[in-house]
Amino acid sequence: MKNFSVNELLPLDAHQATLVGRVWRDGPLPGPSVIAVRDGEIFDITAHAPTMADLLDHPDAVAVARTAAGESLGPVSSLLDAGGAAAATLLAPCDVQAIKACGVTFAVSLLERVIEEQARGSAAQASEIRGRIQELIGGDLSRIKPGSPKALALQEELERRGAWSQYMEVGIGPYAEVFTKSQPMSAVGFGAEVGLLSESSWNNPEPEIVLAVNQHGRCVGASLGNDVNLRDIEGRSALLLGKAKDNNASCAIGPFIRLFDDHFSIDIVREATVTLLIEGESDGFVLEGMSDMREISRDPLDLIRQTSGAHHQYPDGFMLFLGTMFSPIKDRGVEGSGFTHKLGDRVTIASASLGALMNTVQLSSAAAPWTFGVRALYRNLAARGLVSLP
Repeated sequence: MKNFSVNELLPLDAHQATLVGRVWRDGPLPGPSVIAVRDGEIFDITAHAPTMADLLDHPDAVAVARTAAGESLGPVSSLLDAGGAAAATLLAPCDVQAIKACGVTFAVSLLERVIEEQARGSAAQASEIRGRIQELIGGDLSRIKPGSPKALALQEELERRGAWSQYMEVGIGPYAEVFTKSQPMSAVGFGAEVGLLSESSWNNPEPEIVLAVNQHGRCVGASLGNDVNLRDIEGRSALLLGKAKDNNASCAIGPFIRLFDDHFSIDIVREATVTLLIEGESDGFVLEGMSDMREISRDPLDLIRQTSGAHHQYPDGFMLFLGTMFSPIKDRGVEGSGFTHKLGDRVTIASASLGALMNTVQLSSAAAPWTFGVRALYRNLAARGLVSLP
């Protein structure tokens, strides 16, 4: 495994990107700080935005990120210092926001969810069922607009054949699947370990774009995410989604949030390609994949509207995973066994406009425990004189 460079961490057009994030600073009063990246240098702007939610709610967050006075923490390259000499360590760029996720938003992932359900979580049966389901469904599901007359006609036909699935319901039906992926303050950032349950023997990363939405329901930027997935557990029952998705270190976001400005917009997100590289530490296994946002079945802004509006408010804002078309089926070992993680795998998720998010795979029970929550955050900020508590 080669070492990361700062050029890989940052977007290709980093010189014109408005990048914000969070770091942990050591020192007499250690704690998390909100940062902005300017010309390859990190600036602590916590005095102007104590939390990332505060920054994203600001009427001109881009101006704050670009011009607010702040202490320099050195070059971005110092965040990659594996020797521990860096002035700060990257955290997930969100803090008190809710963390939501959308499922089965791509035709390929829709088929894989149906296969998981049919296989009852057994990877060994997945290959046979995959062929049978594809033969039955036929056509290109990505061309079917969810909730359209054509989608409803397909639903009726599948029901007639006894092949309808709850995953088809959210894949081509009128309502998107939106679930709580993780808790505020629980996401991990670039370089951290991501966690699997020891009970899972069939699992994979899910490379996704994550939208940053403020308290007004306005999308103000985007990041990258790994929606770690335990396929065997979810495949046994959709009611086990919480156990499959929300575990210690099971949610990674980063490296930064890129704010929407004159050079970056939701239209660029709609055209983005997200790549995935898995490198096995123990067996030298390599797997590459990609998600093309042009193949998403629901528009990103529609997914936001289904998440937030008159029916549901998020006063601290939310981060929204948009889903993935990547469901790895490349065998890792026995033929027909498909892919599953091994401990020590390095997972790199990248996109030209957002940089790269890298994490290594560990058991959730062995990854760093989550101990710093919302109350700890505000106590810490108060002790540093950045907020006042009642």
